[in-house]
Amino acid sequence: MNSGNVTRVWLPLALGLVFISLVFFSSASPHGVGDSLGLVLSLIGLAGVIHSRYTLGKSFSVRAKAVSLVTTGLYSRIRNPVYISGILLAAGVFLILHQSAVVALVVVIIPIQIIRARREAVVLEARFGEEYRVWRRNTWF
Repeated sequence: MNSGNVTRVWLPLALGLVFISLVFFSSASPHGVGDSLGLVLSLIGLAGVIHSRYTLGKSFSVRAKAVSLVTTGLYSRIRNPVYISGILLAAGVFLILHQSAVVALVVVIIPIQIIRARREAVVLEARFGEEYRVWRRNTWF
C-alpha cells in the first residue's frame, strides 16, 4: 500500500466512518426512518467521494487543472461524482441531525459546486478538446 492510497482512500474513509458513526449514534432517541435514510445516504456519499478520489489519483486537485481526462469508474457516467457524492453525504447528515444549519450548508454548497464544475469544464475542454466534448455528451453533470 503506497502513501497516496493512505491519504486519498484509507484515512478519509476511516475519518468519514468515525464522523458518520458519531453523528448517527450521538442521538439518545430511537432512530426513525429519516435517520436510517440519512445513514444510508451518508454512507453512499462517503463511498462515492472515496471512490472518486481514488479513481482520480494524481489528477485530483482543489483548483481546476488538466492533468488527465479520467473517464473510468463513476466518471464513466458522472462528470463530477465528488461533488454529487459530497452533496449526498451532507444531505444524509442533515437527515440524521435534523439541523437547519446543515440544510443551509447544502444550499450554499450546491451553487459553489456548480461554479467549480463549470470552471473545470473550461479547463478540461481547452486541454482535451473533442475528447472532452464527447465524454461530456455521454455523462451527467
